[in-house]
Amino acid sequence: MTTDVDDRMRVVVAEDHALLADGLTRLLTAHGFDVVELVDNGPRLAPALLEHRPDVAIIDVRLPPTFTDEGLRAAIEARSEVPGLPVLVLSQYVERLYARELMRDQAGGVGYLLKDRVSNIPTFVETLRRVADGGTAMDPEVVTHLLDSRKSLFDELTPREQEVLGLMAEGRSNSAIAKELFVTDKAVDKHSNNVFRKLGLAQSSDDNRRVLAVLTYLDGQN
Repeated sequence: MTTDVDDRMRVVVAEDHALLADGLTRLLTAHGFDVVELVDNGPRLAPALLEHRPDVAIIDVRLPPTFTDEGLRAAIEARSEVPGLPVLVLSQYVERLYARELMRDQAGGVGYLLKDRVSNIPTFVETLRRVADGGTAMDPEVVTHLLDSRKSLFDELTPREQEVLGLMAEGRSNSAIAKELFVTDKAVDKHSNNVFRKLGLAQSSDDNRRVLAVLTYLDGQN
């Protein structure tokens, strides 16, 4: 989802920690976003998302009253009603199940960041805009944790191919991956095709195969 030049992106924020919620609101307002509603509990979240249909939502996984998975469940519920509703999940922890559940929906517009990343404001804002535009973004620490826990399923991938796959999961384009790894775009294209082949992903659009590769990566299944 995008907005006109003169429009500010509309955001729903779900965060029960008052200081973080206030900080997010101030940060977003200063960088061209309008917080249309601030939600501090799970039961209110899905209705707020469906009512406002924001350009992007920032959602904590654990919200009152049970502090388990209310945020994630509300996001999935809202996206079932509004496919592709952009959602950036913030979590204090690396939670593999939540990352897999979010990425399983192939409509795009999803992200998963650790809360510490908010302190890097330019990167956080860029990530939020990427998700709002229908892209994907995974926290590097989440990606590393997932890869470490699934190594046996990716024995056929070379270390460089694992790096490329991890950067794909972060939502990086081939050119961005090339810049990060100090290699050429052609080299990244070659490594990407090797990843697709080794994970058994049939020929299709590059975007679709990238999503499938990330899903395979998260699910640990061929």
